[in-house]
Amino acid sequence: MEITFNGKRALVTGAGKGIGRVIVIELMKCGAQVVALSRTQSDLDSLKAEYPQVEIVLCDLADLQESNKIIAGLGDFDLLVNNAAIAKCGSFLDTKCSDVADMMNINVNAVINVSQVVVKSMIRRGVGGAIVNISSQASMAALADHVGYAATKGALDSATRVMACELGPKNIRVNAVNPTVITTDMSMAGWSDPARAAWMKERIPLGRFGDPIEVAQPVLFLLSDKASMINGTTIPIDGGFTAC
Repeated sequence: MEITFNGKRALVTGAGKGIGRVIVIELMKCGAQVVALSRTQSDLDSLKAEYPQVEIVLCDLADLQESNKIIAGLGDFDLLVNNAAIAKCGSFLDTKCSDVADMMNINVNAVINVSQVVVKSMIRRGVGGAIVNISSQASMAALADHVGYAATKGALDSATRVMACELGPKNIRVNAVNPTVITTDMSMAGWSDPARAAWMKERIPLGRFGDPIEVAQPVLFLLSDKASMINGTTIPIDGGFTAC
């Protein structure tokens, strides 16, 4: 099954490293014109050096007003991947409400903010479009030390469904994917302890963590016309963790 995005323009947030970076690369391989957004200039410079055709944008999504202006100035998009996220994990009793607020601002508020800008353009042009939000298995199954992060990803799943209901009549599809631990810097920071990693792998039927490409490929499918009747879903990419 060949997926092509020739003539399509895509925006990917959190695109400097990890899952976002791989999604950017795979979109370009399929013919999309991609705008990669990150808050870290060095990551963007590295991506640009490797793939000169990518358009890079420095933007801190925590500043909702400023990021709104920046994204509105980038032009029109057909595809959007809301990948940017932060995680501040700790035990329930030690979790600070300020940390939860920081995560909510990036993991939920920024997704809504970015999507509103992109969707208004889609509606104005009457062309439809597709959005994929990168959620987490933490929204689907309880994980110790993840109370704040899980709460934000649960909110993101709910936002995804509401977006799908409201935007479907405009031919704009919205879905989410919910990965398990993926071998990225962000994920491995919380799972670098061998004993803790072994505990998680024992609960994943496939017995391993995922690779960023194993998230990118389902995302590309959901963005493509091959998924034209898929809307409002939250799809685990977890090796069977949430099934057991």
